[in-house]
Amino acid sequence: MSSSGIVASGRIGTGLSLMCEPEFQLATECLFSAGEVDVLEWSFDMGWGMPVSAWVMGQLKEFSNAGNLLGHGVSFSPFSGRWSRRQEAWLEHFSDEVSRNPMRWVSEHFGFMGAGDFHQNAPLPVPLNSETLAIGRSRLEMLAEVSGRPVGMENLAFAFSEEDVREQGEFLEQLLEPVNGFLLMDLHNVFCQACNFDCSPIELLSLFPLQRVRELHISGGSWDETSSSGDRLRRDTHDGPVPLEVFDLLAEALKRCLAVEAVILEQIGTAFDSESIREQFRCGYRRMRDVVHSVNMSAPKATP
Repeated sequence: MSSSGIVASGRIGTGLSLMCEPEFQLATECLFSAGEVDVLEWSFDMGWGMPVSAWVMGQLKEFSNAGNLLGHGVSFSPFSGRWSRRQEAWLEHFSDEVSRNPMRWVSEHFGFMGAGDFHQNAPLPVPLNSETLAIGRSRLEMLAEVSGRPVGMENLAFAFSEEDVREQGEFLEQLLEPVNGFLLMDLHNVFCQACNFDCSPIELLSLFPLQRVRELHISGGSWDETSSSGDRLRRDTHDGPVPLEVFDLLAEALKRCLAVEAVILEQIGTAFDSESIREQFRCGYRRMRDVVHSVNMSAPKATP
């Protein structure tokens, strides 16, 4: 890739969500050394307050210098109604982060996450009304001002009701429009909602402002049971292989999301505890790369 980043290639890049655990390095080092990783996503606030290895720092610097580092926040909690000192401190750390490792763009999670350790919780949805919309817009403006980069939001996997599911796309469009923000479309999140509310994932995909999608995520997860009914619940836990249905959804999304520049595979760093799991992850990455490559090959060639 050229120093001007993934956009200059005229093709969709594939990449990984960078994890700090040494097992992640074991799983992915061969992908990096073979030049199979075009773009890297860094959930920067996961690295705050924990040891970051020289290998991780080296990858951040290399991809940042090439214009191929994407920033992804987890714990800002942009819809929390009460502004907190914790969020002020988050913005201060964020400012240092983007100065140290410049990023092509920055995203956060739609919803709020201000109830404790984010490793133990999922972002929660918020209802669409004038008050929540104003809060979300003001927080996006803060992110844009501090970073000086395009900002976006990721769709949620969790919902309290089917109304939450069907309203989310409209909410995101109203939220992103004032800052010309982008949508980070997580396809496993769509899959989770389709499973949990017995909906068609393709139908749910069509409810989002797909013209705003610049980045796609795929991942795996797990099944759980609800305590009240015993029904199966699909969870976005990032600790399992990508379901075949999500690969199918990726192929469909790439036909519909014509502004996509990057597709990212996620798996939490603590999940790589055996060589068979690490090899399964590499196979999943290469399958994702093959899907994207077929789209790149069929795209019109850029005029010199």
